[in-house]
Amino acid sequence: MKKSVVIIGTRGYPSYYGGFETLVRNLAPFLSAKGWEVTVYGREGATNDHDSGRDPAVRAVNTRGIDSKSLSTLSYGLTSSIHAAVTRPDVALVMNVANGYWLPILKARRIPTVVNVDGIEWDRAKWGKKARTAFKLGAHLTAKFGDRIVVDSHEIERRWWEDFHRSGDFIPYGGSDPGPLQSVDGLTPGGYALMVARFVEENTVDAFFEAAEDISTDWEVVIVGSSGYGGELDLRAERLSKNSSRIHWTGHISDDQRLFSLWQNAGAYFHGHSVGGTNPALVQAMACGAPIVARDTVFNREVLGESGQFVSPTPSAITASIRSLLGDNDRQAELRRSARDRQAAEYTWDIVCKGYETSLLEAAGG
Repeated sequence: MKKSVVIIGTRGYPSYYGGFETLVRNLAPFLSAKGWEVTVYGREGATNDHDSGRDPAVRAVNTRGIDSKSLSTLSYGLTSSIHAAVTRPDVALVMNVANGYWLPILKARRIPTVVNVDGIEWDRAKWGKKARTAFKLGAHLTAKFGDRIVVDSHEIERRWWEDFHRSGDFIPYGGSDPGPLQSVDGLTPGGYALMVARFVEENTVDAFFEAAEDISTDWEVVIVGSSGYGGELDLRAERLSKNSSRIHWTGHISDDQRLFSLWQNAGAYFHGHSVGGTNPALVQAMACGAPIVARDTVFNREVLGESGQFVSPTPSAITASIRSLLGDNDRQAELRRSARDRQAAEYTWDIVCKGYETSLLEAAGG
C-alpha cells in the first residue's frame, strides 16, 4: 500500500515564491515517483496550475486564510492542519516553526510530523517584537510536539540544540545546473553586478543600494526583488533605476530561466543575506556559476567554503569587492568553477529529496 504524505506551510504546488516553494516543486514529484501519495496544501491564486512541468499525480489542495504579512502563515497553517487531521495521512511535512502552534492538532490524530524549522526567525529584524515572540513560542511548541525536525544548516542545528535540546536531520537546499544560457535584457556577459533578494533589512539591501550608485558609474547593476508589500526600499530601487540608465530594477522574477541567466552571466553576484541557514538562492546561484561576493556570516561561509569572496556589510566594502571582481576575468572564472563544483558535490536536489524521504519514512515508522 502506498504511503501518504501532506505538505503544510507553503504557498502550494507549483508555486514560485521562495525557498520552500522551490523545495516543494522538486520534492513533491520525487516522492510521487517513489510511490507516495502526495498532497500539497496551498493558497488560492498563489500557484501556476498550467505549469507544463507540473506532476499531475501530486494533489494540490487550497485552504482559506488571511492574506497579511503577520497572519498568512498562521491562518493557512491552521486550516491546512485541520484538513489534514480529517484525512489522516501517514505523515505530515510541516514547513516553518510558526506552524508549531498546530502540531498538537496533528498529534491528537496520531499523525507523525517532520518539521522544517527554517531559520532563527525570532532573530530577524524584519519582524516586530510580537512576531518574534510568536515565532519563539512556535519553536518551543515544535521542539515539544514535532516528531522529527529538519535543519538546513549545521549552525541552525547548533542553535536548536543550544536553545531547545533538539537535534535534527541535516538536509540543505539543492540547485540545478541550467546549462549554458544566453544573456538577457541586453546585458553584457561578465559586465554587470547583480543582487537578488527580498527587500528586508537583514539582506543588506540598503548598503547595496548605496554601493550600486558608485558601481554604476562604470558598470551595469541589476537589482532583482522587492519587499512584497511595497515600502521605502521599493521606492528607493525605483528611484535608482529612474535616475541611472545603468541601474536596472526588475522587481520579483518568477521566470526561472531569466533569473538563472542573470546569475550565470553576471560578473559579480552580491549575496547579502545575514540570517537563516542554507539560502536557496545562494545554492542556485552557485549552480549557475555566479561569481559570488557574500556578506561575511557563519551561514554563508558554511555554504560557500572557499568558492566566494566575503565582505563586511558596508557600502564601501561591497563596492570595493564588486569593482575588483568585475575588473578581473580570471578571478571570475575561478569563482565560477569552484561554486559549480561545490554545489554539485554538496547541494543537489537528489541529495535533498532522498534526505527528506528518509526522514519521512523514519517518522512514519519505516
